[in-house]
Amino acid sequence: MDLQASKQKFIDTWGALGSEWGINKSVAQVQALLLVSTQPLSTDEIMETLKISRGNANMSLRQLLDYGIIYKKVVAGDRKEYFIAEKDIWKWAVRIAMMRKQKEIDPVVHVLKELKEETKKIKTADGKEFYKTVDDIHQFTEQFSNLADKIFASNRGELLLKLLKIVM
Repeated sequence: MDLQASKQKFIDTWGALGSEWGINKSVAQVQALLLVSTQPLSTDEIMETLKISRGNANMSLRQLLDYGIIYKKVVAGDRKEYFIAEKDIWKWAVRIAMMRKQKEIDPVVHVLKELKEETKKIKTADGKEFYKTVDDIHQFTEQFSNLADKIFASNRGELLLKLLKIVM
């Protein structure tokens, strides 16, 4: 397999994985293309390589810029916008994980905490069982959230690497 075919396989696989993780396939493919590119790419080059529309390319680029995992790059003498990927996996993986945590975990922790407060005084058997279930899920989710915060705050995933060494 030559280099170009290997890069295309990476882009296709990253796009498929993105879909599995709830990320738009085109967004993941644009990130993958920029990750394997040694030079900044314009929107036109991205559209041509990935065979996607301008609207799809612009939406994907905007989302990746919002995530902080790609950057605009000025090319002297050219008025087009060019883009490069953050190549440090720890930086972009932590940014994405933090955003996902804020969007998916933090709201659940908040709702579970509210439910605990609302149901802790219910004295029926069903009420007590419901409270215990919510409390158990809340404790687990909050511990997971705190662990994630500590991992994200550690230098280049130091804590995660230590945890993996313990487990393995």
